[in-house]
Amino acid sequence: MTARRKEQEELTAVCDLSHGGKKGNGSECRKRLGRQVQLKTGRIDRMDRKRILKEYVEPILTAVLVALFIRTFVVQAFKIPSGSMEPTLLVGDYLLVNKFIYGIRIPFTETKLFEFKKPQRGDVIVFVFPLDPSKDFVKRVIGTEGEKVEIIDSKIYINGKPIADPWGHFEKIGSKAYRQSVENFGPVVVPKDSLFVMGDNRNNSQDSRFWGFLRTNAVLGKVLILYFSWDQHAVNMLDVVRWSRVGKLIK
Repeated sequence: MTARRKEQEELTAVCDLSHGGKKGNGSECRKRLGRQVQLKTGRIDRMDRKRILKEYVEPILTAVLVALFIRTFVVQAFKIPSGSMEPTLLVGDYLLVNKFIYGIRIPFTETKLFEFKKPQRGDVIVFVFPLDPSKDFVKRVIGTEGEKVEIIDSKIYINGKPIADPWGHFEKIGSKAYRQSVENFGPVVVPKDSLFVMGDNRNNSQDSRFWGFLRTNAVLGKVLILYFSWDQHAVNMLDVVRWSRVGKLIK
């Protein structure tokens, strides 16, 4: 029995007793009290709905909005799906990316606000893949706007001078013709508001050598830290999580 039904029956009994104790007497009394009960319970129902809204719905909505704001403008998690950045980043690495360091990117556009700094050589960045905007890629910045980039026998030259390349990793894969195509490139000049990017796994990376320059407005952020690493091919269950990589700062 609901509280409203119980209260109505109790008030009906009071009306009957006050009109001779016989059921059926005091009908006007019961009608008035019934209306009072309806008004009272209606107010209680509205108060309960407001309380539930305030105590449960509002905090949940606030948490969702804060999470969306952080994911869109501040920091976002990414997973490494390929070996193009090995050995710096391995398949199964999970990264946190700083999304505001190069400016706040308006969702679904290439417009940026408050650009604090521009990508620099050596930065590991996440960006929208120019040939397929539904995909995000991770590469390292090698050349910035106005620089002449050339690769001779796997050695990188910027503006005609060799640069230190502590990030490059070279594997002898594919045919000799393929290796020559990736070990020798250019020279090319990076256009305005563009970057030349490469994977650290130089002979196994689809990068600016194949699909051209990257517009800076397509950059989503800079990789900060590796917060988790999962080796799905590990033989020993104890080695599934690469604990030694957890918490690694990406440089």
